Amino acid sequence: MPLYEYELCEGDCAVCGGRFTVRRPLNAPELTQCPVCKRPVRKVISLFNTPTKLKPLSISDAKKAGFTVYKRVSKGEYERQ
Repeated sequence: MPLYEYELCEGDCAVCGGRFTVRRPLNAPELTQCPVCKRPVRKVISLFNTPTKLKPLSISDAKKAGFTVYKRVSKGEYERQ
């Protein structure tokens, strides 16, 4: 389930802090009010998380992670490594 960020349309709230994150199914309707203070809210477009260090997987790393590794023998033919 994805995480969605919401913020109050007006003002601040001591209970919810004016901004909160909830986990909701994709097919769930968008929230219109805070579940805590019941004031109107709007969805905020937030950043997404990406790996900070990208390292290509080696064959041994892929095998340890449970992937099946194939090597191309000829056009359309592969064999398991």
